[in-house]
Amino acid sequence: MIEIVTMRHAAEMEEAYNLRHEVFVEEKGWGDLARPDRREIDQFDNADAVHMICKRDGKVVGYQRMLPTTKPHLLSTVLSTLCEVDRPIGPHIWEWTRYCVSKSHRERGRKLSPVANELLSGIVEWGLATGVDRIVIEMEPIWLLRLVQLNFMVTPLGIPRQIDEEDVVAVIAKFDRRTLEMLQLMRGNTDQVLVTPDRVTQTGRDHLWEAHHA
Repeated sequence: MIEIVTMRHAAEMEEAYNLRHEVFVEEKGWGDLARPDRREIDQFDNADAVHMICKRDGKVVGYQRMLPTTKPHLLSTVLSTLCEVDRPIGPHIWEWTRYCVSKSHRERGRKLSPVANELLSGIVEWGLATGVDRIVIEMEPIWLLRLVQLNFMVTPLGIPRQIDEEDVVAVIAKFDRRTLEMLQLMRGNTDQVLVTPDRVTQTGRDHLWEAHHA
């Protein structure tokens, strides 16, 4: 199941920051993000962010962060050179960042693990409930085809560029109920993955209201 947590959920957020450090610093080698306390945290971990976590046996094993494009985010600041067209912006467009799954809960090859499927399904369920239907992603180009196979409608925003010895491309990916149906088909059930749907919907509505009135 996927939970939306806030800065008030201190224990879950600490686990999430540790998982991010494990994946992005220790595995990927993003040395600029290294911290002695093993907490990967940046300027976008603020009140505007929506944090989603996946747990197994009470432990955080999956994480992703959504940032409103109506506020400062990675593509508008740190990675602006990846965008060669008019930058996508609007209350219905959010940026998907810091997606990570614990090494112990990954599948080999390109197959989506149950945790990865839940995280992606969580985005789509949250979006359908809140009026968000597009996500901006900075990712390795190899993921383009994978997203298309999952019924995301993907449009590159520029050509790939090398960042920290990895090729990275910025895209905007539109999704709808067909995307959710494909993810459900892949995991073999139509169960909702997001918990406490009332809080999820209200969280999204609050952010959308703030975006409209910024």
